[in-house]
Amino acid sequence: MNELVHSETNPAMGQTKAKARGKAIPKPVPRTNDPERTMANIIEVATHEFSEKGLAGARIDVIAEAMKTSKRMIYYYFGSKEGLYVKVLEAAYSRVRRIEADLKLENLSPEDALCKLVAFTVDYQRNNPDFIRLVMNENIHRGEFLAQSTVIQQLNVPAITAVGAVYARGVAAGVFRPGLEPVDLHMSISALSFFNVANAHTFALVFKLDVDSPEAVAQRRANVVDMVLRYVKA
Repeated sequence: MNELVHSETNPAMGQTKAKARGKAIPKPVPRTNDPERTMANIIEVATHEFSEKGLAGARIDVIAEAMKTSKRMIYYYFGSKEGLYVKVLEAAYSRVRRIEADLKLENLSPEDALCKLVAFTVDYQRNNPDFIRLVMNENIHRGEFLAQSTVIQQLNVPAITAVGAVYARGVAAGVFRPGLEPVDLHMSISALSFFNVANAHTFALVFKLDVDSPEAVAQRRANVVDMVLRYVKA
């Protein structure tokens, strides 16, 4: 009796019995190997780790534990902690540039296009504090690792081109004043948006403000859009 029970539960013998009875044997689910997805998941977890603790404080074993994988696997994909950090920077910049490219600014009037671009920048940076902290951390390193990435340097070219195209259309239409540099305009938009996140805690404490209330957020957004538009208008 014991032998009969054992043979019924043995996988190999169970398959033989199933064949003998004419039953279809379910095929085992194949294990998928998707390196790109694995790398993307690691980068997502690492983004938060690096943004919270910086390059020096971030720990690969924490990332590995969160991913339910091994440190060896992370090193296999990225080579080193610094290599992973560079890929995190590239992913962060790629995401914002990709969304910017989908704004379809060319379909709007110059003024509306500029307002949309500024409002997007304000909203994106506020809604993605990890990105802001990554940029702040990289500035502590004086751009050392960003300089190693040709990907990020190439990504920023379309960003300036987009701002320049909107500005040039506005000058041609007589609604924007001439003489401004697209890079300078991009810097001004970034500065006004970046400060709202980078200095939110200290500014709120010093001036006893609730900078996170819906009313304050909406008002600040409208103010930044208005300031940039007034700056460029003819």
